[in-house]
Amino acid sequence: MEEKKTEIECCSEECVHEDLLKIVNDTMPEETELYDLAELFKVFGDSTRIRILFVLFEAEVCVCDLAEALHMTQSAISHQLRILKQNKLVNSRREGKSIFYSLADGHVRTIIAQGREHIEEDH
Repeated sequence: MEEKKTEIECCSEECVHEDLLKIVNDTMPEETELYDLAELFKVFGDSTRIRILFVLFEAEVCVCDLAEALHMTQSAISHQLRILKQNKLVNSRREGKSIFYSLADGHVRTIIAQGREHIEEDH
């Protein structure tokens, strides 16, 4: 895939718009919230975790099913599920000797859907 280089245009003279800056400063979330949001989006930065979420869109499944569906080891799947669970993107429940995983809530589906919509836009 060829990367397009885009030139960034700058103002021809420096002019600070104090009224706009006040709005920005008044509405900017706290630094801790911005950090937490950035950390959440990092979780989506791994294609294996995205693949796991797509499986979970369809059904609640155990690690064995995920490993088979994604052609990966259970150990590799478990590692990624741990990250997804720590970030409250998946839930788990025990049934006998199996642990089943599901999406934590509808927000996960919405985040992925919005991301797909964004990358599929014609520019």
